[in-house]
Amino acid sequence: MGLYGIVHLVVGPVVRILWRLRVEGMERIPAGPVIVVANHDSLADPFFLGAAIDRPLRFLAKSELWSRRVVGWVLERLGGIPVERRRGDVAAVAAAARALASGDAVAIFPQGTVLGERDRPWQRGAARLALTTGTPIVPVAILGAADALRPGTRLPRLARVSVLVGEAIPVEPLAPTIPATRELTARVRGAVEALTAR
Repeated sequence: MGLYGIVHLVVGPVVRILWRLRVEGMERIPAGPVIVVANHDSLADPFFLGAAIDRPLRFLAKSELWSRRVVGWVLERLGGIPVERRRGDVAAVAAAARALASGDAVAIFPQGTVLGERDRPWQRGAARLALTTGTPIVPVAILGAADALRPGTRLPRLARVSVLVGEAIPVEPLAPTIPATRELTARVRGAVEALTAR
């Protein structure tokens, strides 16, 4: 059992109990390679997503986190993939593609940051990765996470958090052109927002 399995086994139940984590639709996550795409309203989102989903997730995270030695060491052993934000990081896409080729589940927060307005733009990296590899995307809505840990705060608060999993969106391999990635990003965003509205 790797570090991810240990953390999931130890931290997962604590997160589920303290934040009364409600998980719905877990059966919709297919076996094999998959891209899990979720909204991002709290720094605690990776913890809630990781606690909710039984299989290991390879999270894409901002590369700045790797500059802190201990944090970088932990992220590396958890299977994290560093990404240079807003630069069309080809290396990060290639690393994520290799993870998918190995049958892994890759988790991406297309909003990239929890800062700013709620209607933040969605970056097209998840769509680009899906089109390049022909990997299905599973939309996920995380509700209540901002109440547990608001942007700009350090200490979490107890709140009720829900993780809702939508139907997988099949993706055929296709050239990741700007129109194609925009269309797929809009489709995935619509699916996540529909879950949120529910």
